[in-house]
Amino acid sequence: MIVRRFVLAGAALALCLPLCAEEPKDNPAAKPLNRDNDRHKAFLKIVAKGEGDVIFLGDSITQGWEGKAAKKVWDENFGPFKPVNLGIGGDQTGHVLWRITEGKEIEPLKPKLAVIMIGTNNTGGHSAEQIAGGIKAIITELQKQKPDMKILLLGVFPRAGGVEKGADAPKEKLNPKIKQINDIISKFADNKKVFYKDIGDKFLNKDGGLERKVMPDLLHLSEEGYKIWAAAIKDDIAKLVK
Repeated sequence: MIVRRFVLAGAALALCLPLCAEEPKDNPAAKPLNRDNDRHKAFLKIVAKGEGDVIFLGDSITQGWEGKAAKKVWDENFGPFKPVNLGIGGDQTGHVLWRITEGKEIEPLKPKLAVIMIGTNNTGGHSAEQIAGGIKAIITELQKQKPDMKILLLGVFPRAGGVEKGADAPKEKLNPKIKQINDIISKFADNKKVFYKDIGDKFLNKDGGLERKVMPDLLHLSEEGYKIWAAAIKDDIAKLVK
């Protein structure tokens, strides 16, 4: 009986391992990383006004909404929600965690919704479980600071590598760690305050590959890519800010 219980417990643990986010204590992806740069300092001036119903937290893909190709798309789709872009290129989960804690980027705000898409810059050095744990730490901190705010957690967007310069990426060249991360973080949603949405498939072609007209470097979005992103979440934002 004891052996049987041990075997069953071990089997349960084995099943949990690919699905469970790593706890913050020993997780390098859940440790704050200083991001006291010029863009962060600019954010502090912006948020000091206390305006913004929706905040977007992320890395260069989120920062890219300010680019020439995406600014019009941003204004047309999100303008009525008084959005604040808090994306910084190169950010990992730890950088975002620092920015919302020691960096105090959201302290002056009373947002109704936070849209989060982070984790792709962690993929080179952290496991899927660690990255998911970092994302979980961000959610926990946001809920601690802004308990009335809702969170729209987006699955990490697909990315690819190892293809000939200028060529599109077939399905088999997509980074498999992205799906592993998303499988874990999808379970963070309670559909009361935290909502999960994976829009990754919308960036893929009919064969499941990535085309450069959507992601020119197979990571960052083109104008078409930003239009896809906006169309995929606009209605969700409208519903969640009510």
